[in-house]
Amino acid sequence: MPVDVTVGSSPLILAIPHAGTEIADPILQRLNEIGRRVADTDWHVDRLYNDLIDDVTTVRANFHRYVCDANRDPSGASLYPGQNSTGLVPLTSFDGEDIWDDPPSKVEIATWRSACHAPYHAALAAQIARLRAKHGFAVLYDCHSIRSKIPYLFEGTLPDFSIGTYMGASCDPEIAAQVTQLCKQAADYSTVVDGRFKGGWTTRKFGRPENNVHAIQMELAQSTYLTDEAAPWQYDAAKAAPLREILKDVLTYLKHWRPT
Repeated sequence: MPVDVTVGSSPLILAIPHAGTEIADPILQRLNEIGRRVADTDWHVDRLYNDLIDDVTTVRANFHRYVCDANRDPSGASLYPGQNSTGLVPLTSFDGEDIWDDPPSKVEIATWRSACHAPYHAALAAQIARLRAKHGFAVLYDCHSIRSKIPYLFEGTLPDFSIGTYMGASCDPEIAAQVTQLCKQAADYSTVVDGRFKGGWTTRKFGRPENNVHAIQMELAQSTYLTDEAAPWQYDAAKAAPLREILKDVLTYLKHWRPT
């Protein structure tokens, strides 16, 4: 199955598009040595959020982003025109290196989009519709992580918390303000709103406050919870513990938020 869904009854949905590592062997064999390292995975982000809060819905993509990136525009259009980025089916790594010995054709990209991207977003749409029917609104929290230093994509070092609201368009201002405050009051972490990451396709597609759907993206620097931002990408439970407390506060707020 390309997508796993855990159903909760609260208004909050966690979307996890990039923690999946499944690559069918025929596709894996076409990746080059760099591609087979799958270094651009959102390593352990599902573990990081696991059991932080009860009664929430989770939609998790099982396929790897090199097969199809669930947080990209399905048309292939860039989310960040004029900036380096990776596409619907990436041809390069986050470091700008080729990842394929035998790149996919346009027909294959369309096939993989139908097999992976489409069911993931259909699952999100179904859960949003269910919860909006139940509560009158839904809140979508998009879970991401990334290496803190990737010169090909951005200058310098990323903040620990990169919050994306599509420049305020994807959620109620109160949500953006309170999530930002919860992150900024954590003294040992840095925070930015709508910086290098303003929200990907999921946030932009589903975040419609006027239709009672509020979406916010959280991009975490992997330095906040990995032993090292390099292979073998080991999860550091001790380092992750204080981060999980902050994330628990964020999710608790979102779970109990109600429109006014």
